Amino acid sequence: MTSSPFTMLMPIYHGDNIAFVRDAYRSATTDQTLPPTYVVIVVDGPVSNDLSQWVEEVSEEPGVTVIRLPQQNGLANALNVGLKQVTTPLVARADADDISLPQRFAIQIPMLESGLDVVGSAIAEFDDDPDRVQAIRTVYTTQEAIAEHARLACPFYHPSVAFRREAVLRNGGYPSLPHMEDYLLWARMIMHGAKLGNSPEVLVHYRVGSGAYARRGGAEMARSEARLQRQFLAMHFVTRWQYMRNRIVRGGLYRLMPVVPRQFVYRLWMRLLRRGGQGLHNLAE
Repeated sequence: MTSSPFTMLMPIYHGDNIAFVRDAYRSATTDQTLPPTYVVIVVDGPVSNDLSQWVEEVSEEPGVTVIRLPQQNGLANALNVGLKQVTTPLVARADADDISLPQRFAIQIPMLESGLDVVGSAIAEFDDDPDRVQAIRTVYTTQEAIAEHARLACPFYHPSVAFRREAVLRNGGYPSLPHMEDYLLWARMIMHGAKLGNSPEVLVHYRVGSGAYARRGGAEMARSEARLQRQFLAMHFVTRWQYMRNRIVRGGLYRLMPVVPRQFVYRLWMRLLRRGGQGLHNLAE
């Protein structure tokens, strides 16, 4: 199979589980029907001895570049540092605890080659066993629907994205906004005419068993959400009515509710999307 060369970019940090990292890395490299041409791993600050040893092992593999940062400065910084080392026009993201399905890059790279700037996919949630799916998160697939939905919610699942490096750098790279760096980046790209797409096929199995729903809430997430929405309003990405709606629904009700109700609300949201999402489209107007 011939295609444009591309780089798989994976950051890791001290909180990552070595077993999960090994599985995630393998799924995004040797298990792919279209494996990446190059790999860039960014080690965001000091890590455990097990992770450090694993990094040393993979650094000996052909085409693998490892960047060790002296201290942890967050996901946005790690990704921007990694992007500076990427030499290919196309980049595929991979998280250190999720599983990329074997056909992922064989589907997404041709989508980028067709002229798109960012592509993502539907994802499947799992707790401990990737083969036991708990929920499916669907996506909008057309330019218009993705851009419209982005006024209400992030239009891409970050662990599933691949993109044109130049398009991301042209829009300033990942901004320094904890937990929301990717969403703000996509909004900037939409505002500047980026070409968007999503594969409706599930291409990533997303691990939620280690407190993912808990991490979506709390005061810190609420503060990041507030900063995000203020920037959206300032850049005219949302109207004032949409800003107020998002502050109440996303920043107040959702981020500050207890974990169990938050999980229920999110999965209800996913069911609405699978049924066509008309209610969500209307809410976004």
